[in-house]
Amino acid sequence: MNMKTKRIHLFEFEDQKWFPQLLRNYVTDFLQYLANKVKVYEPVVDVINETLQKSDTTQIIDLGSGGGGGLLWLGKELQNKNSEISIKFTDLYPNIEAFQHTTSQSDIFEYHSEPINAKNVPENLKGLRTMFLSFHHFRPQEAKMVLQNAINNDQPIAIFEIQDRGLPSIVAMLLSPLSVLATTPFIRPFRLSRLIFTYLIPIVPLIVLWDGIVSALRTYTADEMKDLVNTLENNTAFEWEFNKKKSKTGFVIYTIGIPKKQYKS
Repeated sequence: MNMKTKRIHLFEFEDQKWFPQLLRNYVTDFLQYLANKVKVYEPVVDVINETLQKSDTTQIIDLGSGGGGGLLWLGKELQNKNSEISIKFTDLYPNIEAFQHTTSQSDIFEYHSEPINAKNVPENLKGLRTMFLSFHHFRPQEAKMVLQNAINNDQPIAIFEIQDRGLPSIVAMLLSPLSVLATTPFIRPFRLSRLIFTYLIPIVPLIVLWDGIVSALRTYTADEMKDLVNTLENNTAFEWEFNKKKSKTGFVIYTIGIPKKQYKS
């Protein structure tokens, strides 16, 4: 399996409306804990900071935030570079309890309590739209709608993924249940039911395994992102960047679009 393997859009449990919110939260809690512990977005701290500067904004509107915890480490790093930064969490299935837990740990965080669809973001939410490990959830036509909505509203957008369709990513996903078992006792807020559905009834490790493999198979390559952008109306009104940076655990693939009329070099 390599980067040129055809994209396969199998189903993820997290995407299903019938999937219990409790279990969805436990899966996203794990992903966010791991993101902070391993500092997976370390290679793109400067990239995000530069994007904010070029977009002439200090506000980040994070789409598909899960519980928001995945941005704790990254938020602190960005704050060190710009004390005025503000990050607002949004999600189609907002985890209010997790949002509250995360926002209580830093005054740079806030959250939107109502469901927000990345394909149709309210016009009053202005700032750099970010998507961390969430863009692969969208099929090509839906992915275009996410990008087109940013263009139509003249809002910059930055998309980040930490896996691809290559063998190393698949192997990492196959080992993910071990990470779930090892880290669950340290995830906060503490929940007895989290332990039950991890160790006694191991639903969470199995969901992480399945959704992780599917996520890798769904991820768009840089070339595919270029192809998506090239089909959009008025795409030339934005400055676009498609790139990839190495990290301690692999790499971060990213796509960035900034409206030319607010672009500051």
